[in-house]
Amino acid sequence: MTAPVFREFLEQNPNVEIVMVSRKNFESLFSDIPNVIFKGVNLDEYKGFFGLRRLANELMKEFHPDLIANLHDVIRTKVLDKIYRRKGLKVFKINKGKEEKEHLTNIWNLNKIQLKKTVERYADVFREMGFKVELSHQLRPSSIVKSGIGFAPFAQHRGKMLPLEKSYELAKILAQKHKIYFFGGGKNETETLAKWEREIPNTQSLSGKLSLTEELNKISELELMISMDSANMHLASLVGTRCVSIWGQTHPYAGFLGFGQSENDVVQIKDLSCRPCSVFGDKECYRGDWACLEEMNIQKIVEKIKI
Repeated sequence: MTAPVFREFLEQNPNVEIVMVSRKNFESLFSDIPNVIFKGVNLDEYKGFFGLRRLANELMKEFHPDLIANLHDVIRTKVLDKIYRRKGLKVFKINKGKEEKEHLTNIWNLNKIQLKKTVERYADVFREMGFKVELSHQLRPSSIVKSGIGFAPFAQHRGKMLPLEKSYELAKILAQKHKIYFFGGGKNETETLAKWEREIPNTQSLSGKLSLTEELNKISELELMISMDSANMHLASLVGTRCVSIWGQTHPYAGFLGFGQSENDVVQIKDLSCRPCSVFGDKECYRGDWACLEEMNIQKIVEKIKI
């Protein structure tokens, strides 16, 4: 979610350069953004306080940063913040709105409201530094001819994932009119989607077959992506592809709707007062019946597509 913010921030502040420090496998998310230098690190090589101090020193020596933006605010980055401050650098960090999110996900809170979008929280870090940045919240579709629908039926946590039998039925319905490309990741997902490809005509599984760069290129060629509240929604945003997103325990109110994606393309059960009960979809169901996902009507997803 940082990448579209970087793009628009740097367009508005062309004299700035960002050194993005993250895991090596995320490099292709930033490869086409001018003025971003990507530094991939293997965190296993920088364990504990002394490892992080070595990382901080290496980054300072290599890049000589003027300001530090902590867009993650986890234990590791908190330690790095202290090291940089001791060295006289100004550090600016994201306000994640933890208390607001705890209130939002309290099942007894019946007054649910939209919280600040996460991309705006990232932009706030740059604003605090003194820069101006206004986010467009608009997709930038690629100019290539688009065809087919992408479908990513998996998510990291159960609370975000439509039951597989519903996803299977949805794929069968959509494949009657559209070529469907399945996206997934791990071994079990790849095996499941290979089975679906064999059983459902007019489908193709790309799970386990593409690099991240190739996956982004393929998503950019699609007419539409269908995803849970998961990474594929954000990948679609990065390449300007419209995404119909499916939400269970989680809710766009927490601020994680993909950059530029329309709220009209959100599929969710609105009349469950317990929703959202989780920011990340990693909690057990309070009711015990996973109604937010089990009661989802796949026809509502079909109706959203309109292509």
